[in-house]
Amino acid sequence: MAVSALPERERRTTNDTPALDLSGRRNRDLSERIVKGFLQLCAALTLLTTLGIVVILLYESASFFRVVPIWDFLTGTTWTALSSGDQQKFGVIPLVTGTLTISLVSAVISIPIGLAAAIFLSEYAGNRTRAILKPVLEILAGVPTIVYGFFALTFITPVLLKPVLDVGAFNGLSAGIAIGIMTLPMVTSLSEDAIRAVPRSLREAAFGLGATKFETSVRVVVPAAMSGIVASFILALSRAIGETMIVAVAAGGSPAGQTGVSAGLFDVTQSMQTMTGFIAYTFSSDVARGSSQFYSLFGVGLLLFAMTFAMNVFSQWVALRFREVYE
Repeated sequence: MAVSALPERERRTTNDTPALDLSGRRNRDLSERIVKGFLQLCAALTLLTTLGIVVILLYESASFFRVVPIWDFLTGTTWTALSSGDQQKFGVIPLVTGTLTISLVSAVISIPIGLAAAIFLSEYAGNRTRAILKPVLEILAGVPTIVYGFFALTFITPVLLKPVLDVGAFNGLSAGIAIGIMTLPMVTSLSEDAIRAVPRSLREAAFGLGATKFETSVRVVVPAAMSGIVASFILALSRAIGETMIVAVAAGGSPAGQTGVSAGLFDVTQSMQTMTGFIAYTFSSDVARGSSQFYSLFGVGLLLFAMTFAMNVFSQWVALRFREVYE
């Protein structure tokens, strides 16, 4: 009797349909499942691509290590892979030395300058100055690496180095300087992000204790952001180790220590071939598929992959180990 006394519209809402319209819920659930499946597919493709690279490197390298013992490859100090007959030597130490030496030269350029620029942009520069300087600095990241190589060959070596040092036309020092300039935006950008993430309360506490702006930046803010800063350093080194075109153009094609009697493994004033430089140079030459020279490419590539992978894992460990969480 009470229900029949209600208006017809209210009776229909009370008895027939719920007040909340869920008519499109099935379509929304279906679209969510499609999006989730698509994202899972993208993640799986990324993982499968990485696994495919590792499998190919391991499979092709096995053919090389059946001819050249892995211990001789890792400890040998003579690399003459492109020679013929008995003159072939596959000791990778000269390539590893050239790679690490040029990377360290680049680190000397990019790490201190990049960290100083990050401190200036985050702690000293005003909004207008930062809006101008940061895009200008990040332009360096967009310059093609081949341009850096020709810049090192035609400007750094003849104009900056030859007047003060006895350097060859191709040398590791100019290549390292060019790579340092190339990785500078990476160090600056990542370090600045880490520094700006430090809470303002830490700065105000330091100022309250009488610290100057420089003391606050160096002794409070930078240590608080150390995990992100160190991670940027390691990523920049990984980028330098994997660089190809700069070293292929500016560093030369002779492995370290093999350009002359007086040239040592760490002589940056002479030609220094890196692991990536050897791969690029060999692929551009007439190397028969199935030969020892061809399979040596995969052995060098596998070692290079292992080095960069280890550095990236170390970077992640540093970021997690020294991470500071603020509320």
